[in-house]
Amino acid sequence: MNIKKLFNHNETYLALVLIVFCTALTIASPVFLTLDNFTVMIKTTCGTAILAIGVFIVLLSGGTDVSCTAVAICSEYIATRFLLATGIDNIFVAFGVAIALGIFMGAINAVFVSIFKIPVLIATLGTASLFHGAMAEFVGTKSYNVGDLPQCFKDFGTMNVLSWSLPDGTPQGLSVFIIILIALILLTWFILRFTMIGRGIYALGGNPEAAKRAGFNLHKIQFFIYCYAGFLAGIMGIMHISLIVYANPMYLIGTELAVIAAVVLGGTRITGGTGTLTGTMLGVAMIMVLQKNLVLIGLSSYWQDFFVGLIIVIGVTITNVQNKIKAMRGMGGVR
Repeated sequence: MNIKKLFNHNETYLALVLIVFCTALTIASPVFLTLDNFTVMIKTTCGTAILAIGVFIVLLSGGTDVSCTAVAICSEYIATRFLLATGIDNIFVAFGVAIALGIFMGAINAVFVSIFKIPVLIATLGTASLFHGAMAEFVGTKSYNVGDLPQCFKDFGTMNVLSWSLPDGTPQGLSVFIIILIALILLTWFILRFTMIGRGIYALGGNPEAAKRAGFNLHKIQFFIYCYAGFLAGIMGIMHISLIVYANPMYLIGTELAVIAAVVLGGTRITGGTGTLTGTMLGVAMIMVLQKNLVLIGLSSYWQDFFVGLIIVIGVTITNVQNKIKAMRGMGGVR
């Protein structure tokens, strides 16, 4: 009975595929499943997972946000320049500046989507160029190496919640990034499960007109969605620069499709109304494992783009087929 219910969920199949794929990678290269490699993969995946939560919320509401990476890199780079200009060397200040900028850019997205009624894909495609272009023109495009950056980024990037040493004496640990990710997953889960705004997000994605008639304030919900996505992008930006310890205003741009693909792979419907955080995290894990380990099974890194595109196309196709089947059943019911 429970087993049957389990196999009714997309997440179950995705988890099984992930297990099979990881097993194949382990057979191809025993290095894959080592504790060292596993902790590194978790650390490098946390930022993408946080960005995916924001994309998930937007997709759930029936939109597709392609400005997420632009918001993240702008928040990251401007916060870095602010710390360098003021001489402040504090990670909390960096997070504060990045989050404020992320929320501000999210609010701009919300204005175009909620007030001017511009389709989300078009609006965020435009604002992605707008944000990145404005940053390049008014803030600059200079890159900063590890020696130029505030110490707080380096310290935060190497901070662990658990530490140990490998047999050869090499220090190893579980990054603090995982704590931030878990906290944001729980916060998002609480919002979606126990608040009216969370119910409104699902309702908006399912049927905007029905949601409006049910008494949901669509403007308020849309402003929350895009400001929350910006909030998450700001956090991701600081985690990203702390991870790579290099500030380059051209980084992240163009990687948004991989994030969207991960969310779609996790079972979130492109047209909105359906999706889970569990599926999203499994989708992120699958995409990240795929991207970082293709070479272990003898495939060129160019296959990454192929698989990302394939996932998006299959996701959209499945949604369209499901909608057509529902429409046909509806017509049959009318007769």
